[in-house]
Amino acid sequence: MLAYIIRRILYAIPIVVGVNLITAVLFFYVNTPDDMARKILGEKNVTQEMIEEWKKDRGYDLPVFFNREEKGMAKLTQTIFFQKSAPLLWLDFGRSDRNNIDIAREIKTRMWASLAVALPTFIIGVAVYLTFAMILAFLRGTYVDTWGVVTCVVMMSISSLFYIIGGQYLFGKLLRIFPISGYDTGVHAIKFVILPVIIGVVGSIGGGVRFYRTVFLEEMGKDYIRTARAKGLPETTVLFKHALKNAMIPILTNVVVTIPFLFYGSLIMESFFAIPGLGSFTIDAINAQDFAIVRAMVYLGSLLYIAGLILTDISYTLVDPRIRLE
Repeated sequence: MLAYIIRRILYAIPIVVGVNLITAVLFFYVNTPDDMARKILGEKNVTQEMIEEWKKDRGYDLPVFFNREEKGMAKLTQTIFFQKSAPLLWLDFGRSDRNNIDIAREIKTRMWASLAVALPTFIIGVAVYLTFAMILAFLRGTYVDTWGVVTCVVMMSISSLFYIIGGQYLFGKLLRIFPISGYDTGVHAIKFVILPVIIGVVGSIGGGVRFYRTVFLEEMGKDYIRTARAKGLPETTVLFKHALKNAMIPILTNVVVTIPFLFYGSLIMESFFAIPGLGSFTIDAINAQDFAIVRAMVYLGSLLYIAGLILTDISYTLVDPRIRLE
């Protein structure tokens, strides 16, 4: 297994380099370093001398991808892409283009706010989705199953913004149970995260329940389930003991790959509730055209995705002893 993990990590190197290259191409295709300087310094009363000074101070005075003035490897190394992307390999995220803050320190600080919302949403959500999916699978073909699927489709069709704005209006404005926005540290953060967690769980019920219901129904059509029923086992035993156990691989695929992204936060949720997490951090950086933060967050996202895939493969061996990673 160790050799497999090392091999997967080595495979990930060209992937993350490619992600950084695509990010740089897309970003600099829309905004040149001069445009970034004007945006950050302010559109009015900005001279070319001020722009050149900002670019030199931030390391954007070099060519973006290819330096014709240099020779050999310096043609590639003396570029913005190499100078900004190479340190990411050892997790040196550098400093923000806008206010020169330490990005790594900001990530370490903000990830706890993201986890405060994402972790309970994830745990409660998985429990709720599995419970409702098993109930619908147990009552398959009945009116409960039919209307349950219809309700899931309707909920999937509604934008997440509706749940956020509707939840803020109902529980914040009308009932005044929870604060609409804001955040605090320690135990005081609980009152600020309850509403985002509820909205996050409810907003994803449709897709989550439909996915797990499909997984259970697929398992219940297999031969070993028919054999268990032929032995006279109760339907609850067939579903909860046999079908659930053998459905763990697709369930783990959907669950484990999500775990690393809990650190990443929710872009929309954190922005609407003014939660100082990594999601709102990324949105603010995009609005401010802060390429340093955008690059760091995209790179972090690619690492988290690869980590999720590796964790998923490892989890397969825990639920199915027939699987070996070689």
